[in-house]
Amino acid sequence: MNGDPGYFGPESMMWKVNKEITVLFGGARALLMHAAHPLIAAGARQTSFYQRDPWKRLIRTLSLQNSVTFGTIEEADESATRINRLHEVIKGKDEITGDIYDALDHEQLLWVHACLQLSSIYFYEQTVKKLTQEQKDKYHKENMLSAKLVLIDTKKMPQTHNELKDWVIKKSKTKDYLLMTDVARDVGDIISGGPVPKHIKPIWPFISFTAFNTLPDEFKKIYGIKSSMIKSVILKFNLTLLKITRPFLPPFFRLIPPARWAKQRITKNPRLKFNDKAQI
Repeated sequence: MNGDPGYFGPESMMWKVNKEITVLFGGARALLMHAAHPLIAAGARQTSFYQRDPWKRLIRTLSLQNSVTFGTIEEADESATRINRLHEVIKGKDEITGDIYDALDHEQLLWVHACLQLSSIYFYEQTVKKLTQEQKDKYHKENMLSAKLVLIDTKKMPQTHNELKDWVIKKSKTKDYLLMTDVARDVGDIISGGPVPKHIKPIWPFISFTAFNTLPDEFKKIYGIKSSMIKSVILKFNLTLLKITRPFLPPFFRLIPPARWAKQRITKNPRLKFNDKAQI
C-alpha cells in the first residue's frame, strides 16, 4: 500500500486544488454555509457536536475531503464508511421548521458537498490562480467520486461546477431555506474567534474575516454581515498578498500535511502516479 496513489493521484485536479493550505480557509466558510441550512443545523443539534467539541464538525468535514483525496483507496473507503454509519442515526423532526432532517437525504448531503466544493474552488482562485472552466469541471467530475462515497446519488446532482454553483444560489434564495438558528448562531460565534486551538490562534482572525466576508449575500444576511468598501479593500489586499507570496513559501507552509505525506508515499513507488480506478 506504500505506493498507492489512492482514487486520484498527483495529476488530478483534486490534488492540485486540495493540497493548498489556503484552501483550508474554505472549510470555515463552508461550515457557516452548512449551519445556515436549518435541517443541517438540526442534525448537528441532535449530535451536539458544537456544544461538546466546536471543532469536531469542521475537522470531520475537512478530514473526509483530505482522506478521499490523498489517502490510499483503503483509507478513503474506511473514512467514508465511518461517516456513513454516523449519518445512519442522524434523523428526526426539526423543532424549528417542523421538517424532517435526515443525514442520508440526497439534497441535504448534496448541500454539504456543494458548499465545501464551492468554497475550496473560491479560495484556490483567490490565493493561488484562476482556473479555466474545463479545470473546474474536471475537479467537479473527480469530486463526484467523493460524493458517491458518502452515498450521494451522482446521477441526480448537477453535472458541472457552474450548475452546482447555480443550484446553491437558487436554493439559498428560496424563502426560509436559510435560517438563523441556535446552531447557526453557535457556529458564527465559533468562527468569530472562540474557543480557538492554540496552534492556529495567530492566523485565526484572518481566517474568520475571510470566512464571513466572502460569503454570498444570502448568507451574509443570515449572519448579519454588512459589506463595506473598507472591508472589500482589506479582503482583496490580503488575498492578493497571499497569492503573491505563495510561490516563495516552502512546501511546509504552502501544502497541507496529508498532501506532503501522500507525495512521500507514492514517491516510494514512482510507477504508481495515477489511478484509473477513480471512476464515477
